[in-house]
Amino acid sequence: MPQEIKIKKGRERRIQGGHLWVFSNEITDSLKRYKAGEIVDIHSYRGEFLGRGYINPKSLISIRILTPEKDEIDAEFFHKRILKAWSYRKQIYPDANSYRVVFGESDFLPGLIVDRYDDYLVVQTLSLGMDIRLNTIADVLTDIFRPVGIIERNDVAVRKLEGLEEKKGFFRGDKKERIAINEDRLNFEADILNGQKTGFFFDQRENRKAVRKYIKQGSRVLDCFCYSGGWTIYAADSGAGEINGLDSSGDAIKLAERNAEINGFSKICMFKKVDVFDELRRLVSSCEQYDVIILDPPAFVKSSGRVREALKGYKEVNLQAMKLLRDGGTLITCSCSYHIDRESFRDMLVQSASDAGRNFRLMEIRGQAFDHPVLLSMKETEYLKCAVLQGV
Repeated sequence: MPQEIKIKKGRERRIQGGHLWVFSNEITDSLKRYKAGEIVDIHSYRGEFLGRGYINPKSLISIRILTPEKDEIDAEFFHKRILKAWSYRKQIYPDANSYRVVFGESDFLPGLIVDRYDDYLVVQTLSLGMDIRLNTIADVLTDIFRPVGIIERNDVAVRKLEGLEEKKGFFRGDKKERIAINEDRLNFEADILNGQKTGFFFDQRENRKAVRKYIKQGSRVLDCFCYSGGWTIYAADSGAGEINGLDSSGDAIKLAERNAEINGFSKICMFKKVDVFDELRRLVSSCEQYDVIILDPPAFVKSSGRVREALKGYKEVNLQAMKLLRDGGTLITCSCSYHIDRESFRDMLVQSASDAGRNFRLMEIRGQAFDHPVLLSMKETEYLKCAVLQGV
């Protein structure tokens, strides 16, 4: 039987409401009693059972809850949870061959990420409790999906908070770095071993589709932080006449050029390896103008203590983009920083517009794709913001 652990008075309400984290300062017991990664039963100060999860005494998030029941946490448990998560994805994307299969807390598997790239799976274990169960999880994934190969992409800094090292590599099966995937009739190559995140930004799927509404025939488009050209290819497919993609990574530029080529858009898609901040300022000084500008930068903030600094970065790129946008043009601007909420993001856009001396209509604010569901009881699972603005 799992060891019991009690939390302080009043802290049980959040857990009873469906939140899956227990923080170190909420626990009454000495954490030294517990072995990192072991399963524990959480009880209220009155002794009421609240849930079962795994513990890491060295982490600020000391316990991540797996179930509100007294389920055995074994291979069968993971099999049921992953099968349920996959069933949801097949429902929302019945014709897709690539998507996020498991999104951590949102699928009641905190600390676990699984992305499907056709016959390959990419796995991330972002917490110690999941990391020590990686082999069991891989066994379950093999049983369910029969993948050709499984890639481990644990080269993420957040693992350090759990006392884990960063690592990546071929975990099981055949070795393959680049995978061909299909999304909404378009074809892409994804670098699942060395690319950003796990190789492709599945979380922007619905937002890339939405770009079709805002591209007019012959539009001039600027795609900033273009990575492998996802937004660029959608813009080209929507009738744009010229798309310029900017990114600081030479490898990303090569991949974007490849994706333009395999979709037949090389003639209208031009990519440039450049510091995007510097290039935006140069374009403003050159009086360039665009019909549509896309800003999809990496997360500028990794901790709550650096939000102010990150907002300055977001404001700078948005300010310059607003100056480059033609009257009536569309700015599609994103933030994938969890620490910046929607209200802060919107306030930043208001300030940017004011400094640019421009007025904008807010056409819509969008979020992450459906395979990255938001758990209502955990605001931490909502991180992606995508605002569509029209210059007026």
